[in-house]
Amino acid sequence: MTTKASDFRYIVRMIGTDIDGLKKLPIGLLKIKGINKHLADAIVKVAGFDIGMSVGNLTDAEVKKLEEVIKDPSRFGVPVWLLNQRKDLETGKDIHLTGPDLTLNIRTGIKTMIESRSWKGVRHSLGLKVRGQKTRTTGRKGRVVGVRRKRTAR
Repeated sequence: MTTKASDFRYIVRMIGTDIDGLKKLPIGLLKIKGINKHLADAIVKVAGFDIGMSVGNLTDAEVKKLEEVIKDPSRFGVPVWLLNQRKDLETGKDIHLTGPDLTLNIRTGIKTMIESRSWKGVRHSLGLKVRGQKTRTTGRKGRVVGVRRKRTAR
């Protein structure tokens, strides 16, 4: 899997993301939205690449192989608990979303909660904390924190 110095690429395009070619393969995969450290390690291992390999040394065929594994990791033997969309509402399957697909799915999920007027939806619509955090002192979003003084007459 070694390549000539002239074949080295400083920027590699993968799944709609530019990845620095100087980074090691698992670290470079972290730049793709929807991939965390554990999943990046599993993808590299399942695809059969060396963990110490640089992203810039990948050939076009190897990049395509990595993209296939990223798009459907469960087909290549990645554990189901690493996927970010288990038991999808539409299909009922375990899938993994990355990049703009993940962003769109999150937005539609929030929109569905707001339209159904669930508790989380109401919190989202009001711009408040959703997951049970305290709101007495944090999450004020630009409002004045502390006590205002009265203006003194001069």
